[in-house]
Amino acid sequence: MGRRRQTPRLPREALELVAQRFRALGDATRLALLQALFGEERTVRELCEATATSQANASKHLALLLEQGLVARRRDGLFARYRIADPTLESLCHMVCGALAERHQSVRASLPG
Repeated sequence: MGRRRQTPRLPREALELVAQRFRALGDATRLALLQALFGEERTVRELCEATATSQANASKHLALLLEQGLVARRRDGLFARYRIADPTLESLCHMVCGALAERHQSVRASLPG
């Protein structure tokens, strides 16, 4: 039998930070905004078009993502451009989405007819 990889034990304060990070990722609009940012920097207007989200709603969610350190912002004249700030996000999303797709495929395959 193989040995399980030991996961480091984090103090409660660190676990609270992890929970905050997952709460920030726990909204479909925020996930859509992040997905739209994978691969390229975009303005709020471009993000609104890509995600069919209003500017007020996108700005509110981007502020939370910025506060959590998941995205970064830079000024470009009159515009603010956003980009992914945490390089682990894309691999985390691929891992979760891949596992979800596999699970749903196996569920569909087990259904009759």
